[in-house]
Amino acid sequence: MIQNPIFKGFNPDPCICRKDDDYYVAVSSFEWFPGIPVYHSKDLKNWELYTHVLTDDREVELRKLPSAKGIWAPCLTYCEAEDLFYVVYGVMNSMNARYFDVDNFLITAKDIRGPWSSPVYLNSAGFDASIFHDEDGKKYVVSLEWETREGYEKPGEICMVEYDPKKQEVKGHVKRIWRGGTDRGCIEAPHLTKRGEYYYIMCAEGGTGYNHCVTMGRSKHVWGPYEKDPMNPILTSQPGESYERHDPDHLKPKYYNPDSILQKSGHASYVDLPNGETYLVHLCARPFVPELCCTLGRETSIQKMQWTKDGWLRMADGSNLAKMEVEEAQLPEAAMPRIPDFDDFDSEELRPCYYAPRIMPESFVDLKARPGYLRMRGQESRTSLNRVSILARKLTSVYATVTAKMEFCPEVYQHSAGLILYYDNMNYVNLRKYYSQTLGGSALSIVHLENGEKNEMVDTRIGVRDVPVYLRIRLEGRKFHFEWSYDGKEYTPIGGEFETARFSDEYCKFGEFTGAFVGMTCADRARHRHYADFDFFEYTADEGHYSQLM
Repeated sequence: MIQNPIFKGFNPDPCICRKDDDYYVAVSSFEWFPGIPVYHSKDLKNWELYTHVLTDDREVELRKLPSAKGIWAPCLTYCEAEDLFYVVYGVMNSMNARYFDVDNFLITAKDIRGPWSSPVYLNSAGFDASIFHDEDGKKYVVSLEWETREGYEKPGEICMVEYDPKKQEVKGHVKRIWRGGTDRGCIEAPHLTKRGEYYYIMCAEGGTGYNHCVTMGRSKHVWGPYEKDPMNPILTSQPGESYERHDPDHLKPKYYNPDSILQKSGHASYVDLPNGETYLVHLCARPFVPELCCTLGRETSIQKMQWTKDGWLRMADGSNLAKMEVEEAQLPEAAMPRIPDFDDFDSEELRPCYYAPRIMPESFVDLKARPGYLRMRGQESRTSLNRVSILARKLTSVYATVTAKMEFCPEVYQHSAGLILYYDNMNYVNLRKYYSQTLGGSALSIVHLENGEKNEMVDTRIGVRDVPVYLRIRLEGRKFHFEWSYDGKEYTPIGGEFETARFSDEYCKFGEFTGAFVGMTCADRARHRHYADFDFFEYTADEGHYSQLM
């Protein structure tokens, strides 16, 4: 059986495609670089983090964007006629006053590992844009046209425009083609496909919260009109009927379903296998209950589907409720390499599991200056939206231990380095070594930011020697705490316990849609050049605790 979620932690908005015997899924990355992670599998059960699409932080500018903005809902497709991969992605620049200012781009590559072409600007008519390659060679871009006018249903309707690959531009303005297959409202995430004589439109409805779902419609003409699937929604965490077109809020916690571990199921795409099987990947979340806070963010699960005789897509078990366990595909099992827990930094290249907010990690990380160590150059404060030195991994379980061995000699109070649990620039906890003017030397202490309110926690301050120090985060479900050691054997707790649920999509007021990270950090707010050396970084997680979030 396949165990869901297949991509744990912050991995939302999945889009799947196939080339020959290889299956690829792209997910959203928001303000984090490298952008647009791509996972790879040959059997739909075993997956590897394979590559990233966006690796140039000068070509794709995310600096100074607030949290939860940046790269939204990439669409990854493979055009067999051209032997070419396409990625359409949006850069969400602002959501002020609910205007949702987004720019949509298209890039292509022969090899999914790149190099990718320079971005082609498409339009700014709406978000969650995707591309459809028709059999006659024509191409269409579909998206949600965001509605801003008073008196009109919000957030809007699905629109489409033809794309001219020769001129590399869309043909005129978008046309609205679909307002949904249910009355849940908040339609988004359109994907257009063709099977037999029908064009199919797949969308998410209900908002990317607890009333989320997957719906479909079909038409014999690409421009419609599209008829609703009579069994909509075809997949959800909340099977009950609801009328929510009047409410543009996306979260809707009143629709939490206590009978399902997977919540918020929606935003999907599907792939047909050569053997006739069909699988669908979709967004989901696993909240703490009763808080309904998703510290791990929105994740990706997979479901086995089947086509009915009358041409509609259904879950293979006949229901529409997202499942934790899914029957494996009839494909040869193919093991994939896993990212090791322990990283001793002996390689001259970063492993693909590391991310940084808004800039590429290579701009502040050096693996060659001191072989066997990761040297991290300090930059601005962790609250900055510009250049911050945080190198982090996605938190994949709330039961985890994170350890690093660090050498750092601060010289002024603006120097600090250590471990961090980070949701966004306004919500994090940082165990840091820094220069204490009060003690006249190096010290450890904890800084806690909660929805922009800073607590320097001076009562945690303790003087330390300028020798290697081990730092640790212990996550134990609802609580986590920090520890430190000189020898890596005997650890001393520092500070009290923190509530894990507060680092979540629902609790954090300045960001949403992403998830918690754990990692290393360094700041030099004086000259942006003082550095810390990390000997190793270890992330061990028990990813089997599902029900214990309750």
